[in-house]
Amino acid sequence: MKYGRLYLIPTLLGDEPVNRVLPQETIMVINRIEHFIVEEIRTARRFLRKAGITRPLEELSFELFNEHHAKVDITHLLESALNGNDTGLLSEAGTPCIADPGSALVELAHQLNIQVIPLTGPSSLLLALMASGFNGQCFTFLGYLPVDRTDRIKKIKDLERAATEKKQTQIFIETPYRNLQLFEALIQTCHEGTLLCLASDITGNQEFIRTQTILEWRSTKPDIHKKPTVFLIY
Repeated sequence: MKYGRLYLIPTLLGDEPVNRVLPQETIMVINRIEHFIVEEIRTARRFLRKAGITRPLEELSFELFNEHHAKVDITHLLESALNGNDTGLLSEAGTPCIADPGSALVELAHQLNIQVIPLTGPSSLLLALMASGFNGQCFTFLGYLPVDRTDRIKKIKDLERAATEKKQTQIFIETPYRNLQLFEALIQTCHEGTLLCLASDITGNQEFIRTQTILEWRSTKPDIHKKPTVFLIY
């Protein structure tokens, strides 16, 4: 039997119109898939409605996959693809498998010889890098920095050193309600001449992207509280 394909389907980053960030080809693929693997069923249904799916949602099947499932047997999640049906992997926001648990599922798909097809859509990390003015040929994504104050300060010093010595853009994120705490740690720890870019609510109505030196940021309090934000150091 010929296996179905696993489509990696980007979703919206916020409340922006679908046709602003998703190409028509991606929307067409969404409309013909009946089986989806998602992080949260309610938000997946909301996204599909907004994407203009024409098939009744009751006719679709949803399998849950999030960070709690990444270390258990997940072969059953690909059963629809193994039975010949195209299947869509949806991120909770943005691009699947980038700062997202989906990579474990994609790794398994390769092991099972299921074709993996990434679709075009928004990635907050790449959009932030594009807009930062920083090195786009040498960069690293660090995920979340430590919550512990001492560990966080050490990590900030380490990434600032890497940015300087390797000419490498350092990209990281934080839980939105802790954005300002991370911002304060950065402006208190980094050297005055270090560049910091904040990219908040990307593609949204309150999109804010700005690059300044640490010295310049010390006289500014950005409006990033509880807003999805990407931090970049160079």
